[in-house]
Amino acid sequence: MKPQVFRSKVAWLLGWAWMLFAAWNVWDLTAHGRLPSALIAGAVLGVITALVFVMALRPAVVAEEGGVRVRNVFRNAYIPWNGVDDVSVTNAIMIESGDTTVRCWAPQATARERVRAAGRAAKAARSANKAERAAAEAVGARTHADWVADQLTEMSRSRRESSSGETGVTWSPSALAAVAAALALVVAAFALS
Repeated sequence: MKPQVFRSKVAWLLGWAWMLFAAWNVWDLTAHGRLPSALIAGAVLGVITALVFVMALRPAVVAEEGGVRVRNVFRNAYIPWNGVDDVSVTNAIMIESGDTTVRCWAPQATARERVRAAGRAAKAARSANKAERAAAEAVGARTHADWVADQLTEMSRSRRESSSGETGVTWSPSALAAVAAALALVVAAFALS
């Protein structure tokens, strides 16, 4: 079964747009830049790109066959389906497993998104159409994060028998490598300027 990935689509698209912009600028700096100004610009570009990678491209909730994998900024968490005790939403999705609580960076339910969802539900409830009113009552003031939490709760119930692994939280090697590379660029820029 193919893993189902939940993330902020806007952040993911903007993150990849930044990566294209950064790649173009790296080419331009290497082709036309002169030291030390090119290295300083490269360091600034590297720091911003590392931040975009860890904050926009990495965060996701991945529903796998045996459990749910949460990729946050610097940490990875894995919770088998039989270990999921509760899934709730505040401004972020919270997955509880025994003594471990994992806060998911993406998708999040912002206050603005909650207000918009409530406005859509109120508008549909005022509608003369019975079908729209019934749909508004069923959906209510729900956000994408609420929907993802419901999906995770349903998966944890239906996939308990196919659970595999143990609950664990680890550091992300790719996120740490991105930050280390950005810091190396900054140190090199200071050393050569």
